[in-house]
Amino acid sequence: AIFPSRTSRAAMAQASGVKVQDIKDITRIERIGAHSHIRGLGLDDALEARLVSQGMVGQVNARKAAGVILQMIRDGKIAGRAILIAGQPGTGKTAIAMGMSQALGADTPFTTIAGSEIFSLEMNKTEALTQAFRRSIGVRIKEETEIIEGEVVEIEIDRPAAGSAATAGKTGKLTLKTTEMETVYDLGQKMIDSLTKEKVQSGDVITIDKATGRISVLGRSFARSRDYDAMGSSTKFVQCPEGELQKRKEVVHVVSLHEVDVINSRQQGFLALFSGDTGEIKSEVREQIDQKVAEWREEGKAEIVPGVLFIDEVHMLDIECFSFLNRALESDLAPILVVATNRGITRIRGTNYKSPHGIPIDLLDRLLIISTTPYTENEVKQILRIRCEEEDVEMGDDALALLCKVGMETSLRYAIHMIIAAALVCAKRKGTQVEVEDIKRVYSLFVDVKRSTQFLTEYQNEFMFNEIQSADADMTDAQV
Repeated sequence: AIFPSRTSRAAMAQASGVKVQDIKDITRIERIGAHSHIRGLGLDDALEARLVSQGMVGQVNARKAAGVILQMIRDGKIAGRAILIAGQPGTGKTAIAMGMSQALGADTPFTTIAGSEIFSLEMNKTEALTQAFRRSIGVRIKEETEIIEGEVVEIEIDRPAAGSAATAGKTGKLTLKTTEMETVYDLGQKMIDSLTKEKVQSGDVITIDKATGRISVLGRSFARSRDYDAMGSSTKFVQCPEGELQKRKEVVHVVSLHEVDVINSRQQGFLALFSGDTGEIKSEVREQIDQKVAEWREEGKAEIVPGVLFIDEVHMLDIECFSFLNRALESDLAPILVVATNRGITRIRGTNYKSPHGIPIDLLDRLLIISTTPYTENEVKQILRIRCEEEDVEMGDDALALLCKVGMETSLRYAIHMIIAAALVCAKRKGTQVEVEDIKRVYSLFVDVKRSTQFLTEYQNEFMFNEIQSADADMTDAQV
């Protein structure tokens, strides 16, 4: 049985009156987030920060410092280091952390949590932090598996005749070849179903895992590239495999220590990862897993991949959490800890004492501190231009200049939020690009923090539970 190719299926669709344009591939839909434009830290090979690169703008010194930390993480030889990114609101602290995550790639674990996330009724605070630490440490496990790799010459499937016993399954033969040999394999029902599911046809280069029977299509053979006049853009051509059909291949899996903990601590094992019912894990289970991982490391079967744990709004943690972090950072299996805060000298949660950034002095002493500075007008304009491209919004130069002015007088976040709102106002009047009047319209519809505060001050007596202090008092000290 020969399965039709993509091009022949398109031809059949056209012949049956269906437009080829209506046949669309299913693509992954990604939502545009606050930091979806970040692709990395924007550093060159010498760890020097480019002015505008990979979605990052400005903060040159902070990005240089983050690049040094990044190199330290990639080397993977230093554990238990902690970095504090401190700066005013809207100065790109989270963006730098996201840039580090993008630069490290998918193989290095990067866990992001907010300081308030660990306060849960289901588990205690130290258990939540321990699980976050264990998520940030990967184990790269190596194992050898036997595979069959070759080019499909022919697929023969014998279907049972009509009226025969229902239990009689399909049988068939699969002919595979390499540059040096050719072999015919007998197929059972399951293998035939797998071949049908993967749409394998003559001329495909495939691999079959002998242990699991899993079939993977690597692509079309170069020798069969002229079989059809037209090929889809997704068609990939590969060389016909060389040597023996059966080969031993080294497979590498990267799992986090937390995933290993969950699998070994729950009766349903691997399925517990999908149910989300992780709960509290006993320390004895973790100790046994650490011992086993240490044995694998000595035998060369596995290696530790130290990752990054990023805690945003770290001032929300209390004194118990800070004490736990002090001890946890001394462990051999500790990841690189990156924390961020926008607080100045403020009270440590859980105590009556004040400290810089709301963090105890003994923990601050362990931190390498990266400070971020407010953006200049030119940098704000560059960021807004990047966000317009990310959100697919056409904006005129005059409108962009006005939006930049608004961002400097209010806040960068407010200006970024205005972009998509202005685009909707523009679409309402059937315009092609956002103009000054669209920005003015949105500015009048949505107030910023300063105008909202001014409104509350003027009409405080008409609101419930108002407790405003004297004009010279600091708003942050107001007691509610």
